[in-house]
Formats: sequence, C-alpha cells, structure tokens
Amino acid sequence: MAASGAAAPVGNVFPFRDARATPDPVLEAGPVAPGPLPVPLVLDNGSFQVRAGWACPGPDAGPEPRLQFRAVCARGRGAARGGAGPQVGNALGSLEPLRWMLRSPFDRNVPVNLELQELLFDYCFQHLGVSSQGCVDHPVVLTEAVCNPLYSRQMMSELLFECYRIPKVAYGIDSLFSFYHNKPKTSISSGLIISSGYQCTHILPILEGRLDAKNCKRINLGGSHAAGYLQRLLQLKYPGHLAAITLSRMEEILHEHSYIAEDYAEELQKWRCPDYYENNVHKMQLPFSSKLLGSTLTAEEKQERRQQQLRRLQELNARRREEKLQLDQERLDRLQYVQELLEDGQMDQFHKALMELNMDSPEELQSYIHKLSSAVEQAKQKILQSEVALEVDVVDSKPETPDLEPLEPTLEDVENISDSEPLFSEETPEVEKPVAAVQPVFNLAAYHQLFVGTERIRAPEIIFQPSLLGEEQAGVAETLQYILDRYPKDIQEVLVQNVFLTGGNLMYPGLKGRIEKELLAMRPFQSSFQVQLASNPVLDAWYGARDWALDHLDDDAVWITRKEYEEKGGEYFKEHSASNIYVPIHLPKQASRSSEAQASGKGSGASGGSAGEQA
Repeated sequence: MAASGAAAPVGNVFPFRDARATPDPVLEAGPVAPGPLPVPLVLDNGSFQVRAGWACPGPDAGPEPRLQFRAVCARGRGAARGGAGPQVGNALGSLEPLRWMLRSPFDRNVPVNLELQELLFDYCFQHLGVSSQGCVDHPVVLTEAVCNPLYSRQMMSELLFECYRIPKVAYGIDSLFSFYHNKPKTSISSGLIISSGYQCTHILPILEGRLDAKNCKRINLGGSHAAGYLQRLLQLKYPGHLAAITLSRMEEILHEHSYIAEDYAEELQKWRCPDYYENNVHKMQLPFSSKLLGSTLTAEEKQERRQQQLRRLQELNARRREEKLQLDQERLDRLQYVQELLEDGQMDQFHKALMELNMDSPEELQSYIHKLSSAVEQAKQKILQSEVALEVDVVDSKPETPDLEPLEPTLEDVENISDSEPLFSEETPEVEKPVAAVQPVFNLAAYHQLFVGTERIRAPEIIFQPSLLGEEQAGVAETLQYILDRYPKDIQEVLVQNVFLTGGNLMYPGLKGRIEKELLAMRPFQSSFQVQLASNPVLDAWYGARDWALDHLDDDAVWITRKEYEEKGGEYFKEHSASNIYVPIHLPKQASRSSEAQASGKGSGASGGSAGEQA
C-alpha cells in the first residue's frame, strides 16, 4: 500500500506502472540438508498468491520465499494438438490479455479443483529444483483455510501422498502462522486476529494459544471485491475509458493510492471542499497516443502509405495464387497419372484409383483434367501479369480542392459602395503580421486522466460497510463486537489486549487508527486495549510457517505420515498451535440383519394384536 509520507508528483499526476511478471528461474537442485532429516518445503497456498520456499536455518534460504506468483492458470487452445501447454503464475506475464482464460483452483479461499492445484504444485516443485517425476522426498508445510472442509483436506492429502509421494505433511492456518511469527516464542498468548485476504475476511479468537473455532467468523469480502467495486465506480465515472479501466490497474490503485478513513462521514465532508479535493485528488494517467485526434501526415506520406498497403495486398494475393496453383498442379498430376493407367491398359489399378477419386467413368476423369488444366493455365498467366505490373499508380479517392485565386472587385461592385465607405483605407496599411499557429483547446493528456478522489476511501471501506456493495453482511466492527459479546467480561479484557492485524487487504494507511477508533467506541469507559499490525502482513504467514517447521522438524506429534494417511484417511490431521481443530467424521452404525429381522417381527406381531383387539 502507498505510504502517506511519499512525495507526490507535480500536479498529483501518477502514471500507471502496468507491471509485467517476469518468468521465474528454474533452480537446478534444492538446498543441502545440514542434518540427517531432509529440508522441509513451505507452501503458503493463498487464493491470490502462492509463496513457496525452503525452511533452511541460516541465510541459505534467502530473506524471502524463493517463489511468489499469482495462483492462476491459463490453458492454450492448441494444447490438445501438441501446442503450448498450460501456463502458470509468472509465466503468464500480463494478466489482462488472458483475463478470460484464467482459471483458479479456489472457490473463495478453499481449493476445490484438484487438477489446477496440481499444476500449481508442479510449478512450485519444478522451479524449486525438486524432481517430482518419482517422488518429492521432502516434508511439506501447507497452509489451508480457516475451518477447512474435510473434503478439501482429503483431496489435498490424496494429491500430496498419492501423486507426489511425500513422506509427511503438516497443515496450518496462514493468519495463525503470522500471529506466532510476530509474538515471542516463549509466551502462550491470547488475542483476536483480524485477517483479510483476497476473497474473505476472518476474525479469529485465540484462547491460551489455541484457536477457538466455534466463535470464528467470516465476512465474504476481500481485496477482489474492493478492486471490482473500484472498477465499477470508475467505469461509471469515465464511460469513454471502459477498456482501459482494468482489474490490474484497479489493484494498483488500491495498493498504492487508497487509504482507510478514521471517520468515513467526516472524510467525505472534507472532500466536498474544492481546495481539499484539488490537493488530495490523484490523477491517474492512462497511456495515450498523440495521433488519435487526427493524422498529421502529409499528402506524400499518405500516398506512400497507400502504396505500401497495396504492395502488401499484392504480395499476399500472389502468395495465395502460388499456393492454389501448387495444389491444383499436384491434383492435375494425380489425375493425369490415373489417365496414363487407362492408356497403358492397367484396368484394375485404373478402376481402383478411380474409386479413390470418387469418380464413376473415364469421361468424368477427362472433364476434370480439362477443367484443372485451364485453371492452372489461367493462374500462371495471372502470376506473370502480377510480376510484370510491379508499379501501380494509386489514385486518391478524395479529390483535391483547387486553390482559388482571390476575386478582384468589378466596376459594378465599386459603384455600389457608398461614399461613407471608401474603397481604400485612408490610414497607412500596417505590415502584414504572420499568423500564429492556433493552439488546440482540447488537452489530450487531461482527457486520458482518471481523477481518483473519494474512490480512494470508498473502495477499501467495504470491509467496514458491506452495504456499499449491496451485501447484507456485518462489517468488521459489528462482527468484532458480536464475537466479544460471546465471552465473559474477563476474557473480553484479555482478548482486546492483543488485537492482531494481518493479511494483504489490511495494508491500507489509517487502518490501525480505524480499528482503534472502533474498539474505543465499543469498549467500556477507560478500558485499555492494544492493536498490533503485522511487520509484513503479506509474507509473515510464510515466515511463521518456516519458523514452525524448523522448530517441529523432529516432532512426530504434529506431522501426518504416509502410514497414518493410509490408515486413517485423507481428512485426518494432527492439531498444533497454528492448526484448525480436528473434527472427525462420525458415521451412524448400520444395524445388523438379525436385529432388523427381530424389529420387523416385533412390528408385525404388534400390528396383528391390534387387529385382533379391533375384531
């Protein structure tokens, strides 16, 4: 997100960066394990971005994850016919030309498409230097959604154990990993985590170091909804630039030019002041060409351009004629060969070839040969004529207007002039001044500017007021109040002492002050609370998962091994400090056949007795 202290350009005009993703390099091999255990792989599997890297102690793994790419895939049309295969993440470059082809394995924040998820894993393992042909001989730490459905976890475990044959895996929640990365490792803390991502916003209560899953709440709004809302606002404001107002540019405006207002109504009143608007509006400059309004070419340049276009058309037509002539010549040679079979008396081969040509008689064959011969001759003559006529005069369709000479006044015109209006001025005529070039009134650069004013606060405000989008949901403040009311007052006091903010959609300037203002309004008078923002809301989840993997590398109580997967199923996992709560599946026991027979016998006996009583 944009820092509020950054120096603004002159006139508050900001050009769009339109950044393109660069392809990730393919590493030759993974890091060497310092001990007998293999190095764990840490995958932050987010719905917006996937972050992958090694959990290595020391500087070997680098300050950031090795891979960061968008969690989208695009399949080429010619993939089934041997063309380019599916492209993933940074290999796509710019997303806008391929927006209609992009596919994601996520439904909101839950992976549901196993095939696309496999493509993301293949991309990770390939670019991290892991050979996934035989097996991935590394433990995997994988993030998952809050209260992840058992079916989704079962599908993920099946993919990792059956397809990649990993030795063991551990699942955890990204916001909990970020929470434990920002707190001292020795303390067992309680608190409230507010996590907002690309698709959803979660509020998670933590009691004595463990997640209270029964009181977790989700708001189905995130960064993607803010970008879509901002796109609709600007498209309604500038209907002439619908194609230029893309989702990628809206995400850029959100990340670098938006902020959260501490008091939304008061901030809107400030924007009504013309001076405040002029000083704070951000003018986003769209790319444009100065040749859009009219052509500045001279007549000679236009003539040369027409000749070049005509020459290209002639070359294209000549190429098509040659290709058609070649095909006709090959077919003619084939038909003449069949006719030679008839002349040589090879009747069996002749009739067989005639059937392959789908012809009935030698007369039909002769007719086709005659038609093809004439067509080939005509094509050859046209090619010769086009080669001879290389230069073609291009006639302009617009007739040139002749220069009209100024008409001299006739004698009758002079006689009709009154005496008060002398023919020649008595004053000394001034020297003719050169006519200055007329500057166009229309400013093309200003026409291609998007004035982003109140939209800077309206788009991120939806997580506090979902009604702006027409959503019948509670905002962050109302949901926070609802969760706190479910606990006794002493536990409420403990929770509000550690309100933790994380996630890529909570990097707006002013967000921490807005949360503090909302807590001040809902908490009792003179009560204390503390709000903390993650040191890196985007990457702290991966850092926390890496630290957790290093701390629990040899702890079998938190890892799911392949043997346990085969015995207990794919939905099974082990709880730990950053995981979900395991809720096993309880299926009703089926009654045995003997008990069913006894129950049916008792039922029939009871019905017979009642019938006898009625008789």
